[in-house]
Amino acid sequence: MDIQTKPALIDKLAAEYVLGTLKGGARRRFESLLRRHDVLRLAVAEWQDRLHPMAELAPAVPPPAALWPAIEAKLGLSAKPQHKRPFWFELREDLSFWRGLGMFSTAAALILTSLLLTKQLQPVPAPAASSYIAMLSNDQAQPIAVVTGDAPGGRLTVKVVAPQAIAADKSLELWAVPKEGPPRSLGLLAADGSVSLALPANATPQSVPLLAVTLEPKGGSPNPNGPTGPIVFKGAWVQI
Repeated sequence: MDIQTKPALIDKLAAEYVLGTLKGGARRRFESLLRRHDVLRLAVAEWQDRLHPMAELAPAVPPPAALWPAIEAKLGLSAKPQHKRPFWFELREDLSFWRGLGMFSTAAALILTSLLLTKQLQPVPAPAASSYIAMLSNDQAQPIAVVTGDAPGGRLTVKVVAPQAIAADKSLELWAVPKEGPPRSLGLLAADGSVSLALPANATPQSVPLLAVTLEPKGGSPNPNGPTGPIVFKGAWVQI
């Protein structure tokens, strides 16, 4: 069959191919034809131009929890037993990533601070000679808060640049995630605006490479050994 002489069929197959509804052997045959016919590639490109912008508006949908075990079973992989671990273990696995982002985080935080001052929002205090900084972001890499630490003054200033909507019975709690041992609380945050907290003398980037904020019950985590709620934003703690 000379598919080039059937424009209606070309249009239908190209649409289903881009949508992902063309499956199995039909999809493989169509991909084989794509390599040989310019008219098919043009039809696919046109449907991509029509449909792909719609994906920008679609909300992210997490895959079902059973997806990965099903893939492992289908591929014959032996999945190791999964044990629930505190969140800071997962965070520490990414410490090489956060260290690599150290300089980027510093530059991005300083740029963000400059933008805030330009827009005449409440200014973030200028870092002292011996000071630390972190830009805390959510899972979508959106900046939520800028944290500056004044080591000589022993103060920590947190400026929430993207106000958070939290329930009346919840609180935001800031944690220092050290290289060893459980995280320790640095204090509660306001959902918007600034807050000043005590900066522990040993909360340096050398011992605490990461800061994280969790959503806790009103007044903070009821567990004295660490957080109980989910992480809402986090960032590398670096020295200027």
